[in-house]
Amino acid sequence: MKLCDLFKDIKYTLVKGDMELTIDDIVYDSRKAKEGVMFMAIPGSEVDGHEYIADAIKNGAKAILISKDILIKDDVTVIKVADTRRILSKLAMRLFNYPQSKLKTIAITGTKGKTTTSFMIKKILEEAGYKCGLIGTMGVYIGDKVYPAKNTTPEAYETIRYMNEMVKKKMDFMVMEVSSQALKYDRVNDIIFDYGIFTNIYQDHIGPNEHDSMEDYIKSKAKLFNQCNYGIFNIDDKHFYDMVQGGDATIETYGYDERADLKVADMKLLRDKGFIGIELKTDGVVKDTFKISSPGKFTSYNAMAAILTCHLIGIDDKYIKKALSDFHVRGRVEPVHVSDDFSLLIDYAHNGASTESILSTIREYDPGRIVTIFGCGGNRSKDRRYEMGEMAGKYSDYCVITEDNNRYEEFDDIAKDILVGISKTKCEYTIISDRKAAIKYAIENGKKGDIIMLIGKGHEDYKEIKGKRYPFDERVVIKEILDEIKK
Repeated sequence: MKLCDLFKDIKYTLVKGDMELTIDDIVYDSRKAKEGVMFMAIPGSEVDGHEYIADAIKNGAKAILISKDILIKDDVTVIKVADTRRILSKLAMRLFNYPQSKLKTIAITGTKGKTTTSFMIKKILEEAGYKCGLIGTMGVYIGDKVYPAKNTTPEAYETIRYMNEMVKKKMDFMVMEVSSQALKYDRVNDIIFDYGIFTNIYQDHIGPNEHDSMEDYIKSKAKLFNQCNYGIFNIDDKHFYDMVQGGDATIETYGYDERADLKVADMKLLRDKGFIGIELKTDGVVKDTFKISSPGKFTSYNAMAAILTCHLIGIDDKYIKKALSDFHVRGRVEPVHVSDDFSLLIDYAHNGASTESILSTIREYDPGRIVTIFGCGGNRSKDRRYEMGEMAGKYSDYCVITEDNNRYEEFDDIAKDILVGISKTKCEYTIISDRKAAIKYAIENGKKGDIIMLIGKGHEDYKEIKGKRYPFDERVVIKEILDEIKK
């Protein structure tokens, strides 16, 4: 595409060079620069792309986009705009010929529930016969391909490139987790979503390089509803009114509140022969009963968001019911069958708040015992270790303290910090440094009615020790253990 066409209707200054120059791609990492690309110098919180212009030119870039006054002597085209980051999505949209116009798009924002809700919607749509791509914390899913995720929401260019690939693979829908950081820093600025979902907001992501205040966090989340046609809101969240004020979207609501468009008539906890989930009876725009294979009240909120969204799309209830009855997300309260007498669940809980949330939920199922296997990551806050130890001890009957991603710390030092928290409780515990051995110990000593909670790593398939990552998929490890026990 010619630069003059790429920058049509965009305010810019041609510092030098030729706008008739043709480029094939845009990069903002100087290491990816080559002949036929334009390098965008984007200022970041830690790295400023303007410092790498010389490297980009050395690697072959013939066009440079800047937002600062910088003298560039090389024989290249230099274009200046007010904010390189802000126009990245606009340029990418034009370069990839507006892929959003060829997809139905669903965005999900909130502190908790984004990942589970996104996979619920994806499974429902696929059950109904549609092809659905997904972008989120767990990666980018396009057909049978899965790309790893660096952030919950990629940079604008990456998102739009993935959307373009979805179009080429003939996807019908795209479901996308949209983080507050993505909204604050314009990563989805030029995408108009068909449906936007708000799950909840909790005090989180407040600090350096994130959000200055809770007000900034809420404001960033609320931006989504100025760029979607339907806004689907959790009416029970205390920040519901903050989210709907000023938005342009048509408002639809879900929750336990009587005013909700989709409301809960009844919710029951279900546990039977390894199945741990809920039965959800809904009223309002959808009057039906759903069996959902994921535990706790929080599951009812995720399910309602998915049910209401798919109802608005026009999906028949029979597909919604079938999809939710056998639904699991890797590493999110994920069941792994080890015995008919007791259950084992893998979950990503890796701090005090998430540990309390999942274990208090499991406690509601009245298990014989909760046995929790966990560790804490090295080179991270000691407070997290104290809090996670205390919450694990508070809600568990027995804890097995083991390794997580030790990184550059010694396990013994991490374990000592965990014990500061667990010692505040009456929970019994043992320490087994090797994670596989810890899992095997819990399985071999499992009792009828137990629920074993294997928390901390979730979807991860590695252990990080001394700067190296070693293969460690807990599902594979459990299978190995069961094979060893049979011998």
